[in-house]
Amino acid sequence: MKKLEVYDPPMCCSSGVCGPNVDPTLPRFAGDLEWLKGQGVNVVRNNLAQQPMAFAENATVREALEKEDLACLPLILVDGKIVSRGAYPTREVLSSWLDIHPVARPFMPEAAKSCCCCGSSMGSTAQDSKCC
Repeated sequence: MKKLEVYDPPMCCSSGVCGPNVDPTLPRFAGDLEWLKGQGVNVVRNNLAQQPMAFAENATVREALEKEDLACLPLILVDGKIVSRGAYPTREVLSSWLDIHPVARPFMPEAAKSCCCCGSSMGSTAQDSKCC
């Protein structure tokens, strides 16, 4: 079984959905990691703010941090070897490192332009754009 290790920069959570400015890369990456787990990959994710000892105990990670400081994070290892630094790769790239054929993400249609609670039209006039 392949092992993928992610060493994230300090964050409050790995999903990235907290705070006023959500980076859309983080939820996508979290979903890709869950998908990899479903493919049988051993995925380990460490956050510097929450698991600092994981960074200190891994000689490869420690050395990267000593040379590059936090700029190397996120640091991604496959079977103990660094495959990426400083960016979150796509599902396709992750799949190529792990010899897995990626499955296309399901089609997500655009949200309807109607109010979610009453179905009223979201037209261009001020009165039409009010919801309920």
